[in-house]
Amino acid sequence: MKRLIVTIIMLISAASCTTVNVNKVNSSKYQMAAVCIEKNPKVWVADFLAVLEAGFIRHGIETEIYEGVTPTHCEYIVTYIAGRSWDITPFMNHAELRLTRNRKTIGTATYKHGGGFGLNKWASTETKMTPVIDEL
Repeated sequence: MKRLIVTIIMLISAASCTTVNVNKVNSSKYQMAAVCIEKNPKVWVADFLAVLEAGFIRHGIETEIYEGVTPTHCEYIVTYIAGRSWDITPFMNHAELRLTRNRKTIGTATYKHGGGFGLNKWASTETKMTPVIDEL
């Protein structure tokens, strides 16, 4: 009986995992002073773009947000997606960042909440994404 209870607890804990995968930008090879962020109108996480922009600014990298056609002066471009789920209230459960230079990917980051009983799912977008952006 004790084994069954321990197994159930382990399964519940495993079901509430958060996964972060980052392929870091080689900062000695790519020294960014500015990035252009392509606004994604399909993202319904209200503060996501502001959190993303603040993350780059915090590292001394200027940002420019654009929609549609990429401005010709943009050397480094950030694209993103973010999704929400629902558990009593909506929460961000998934995000992906891609940083490119001249159409070549130089860094990526993914955040994914695995569901379950993890209370961190209701944390703010800033709390979830700050370490992801910093590692990128």
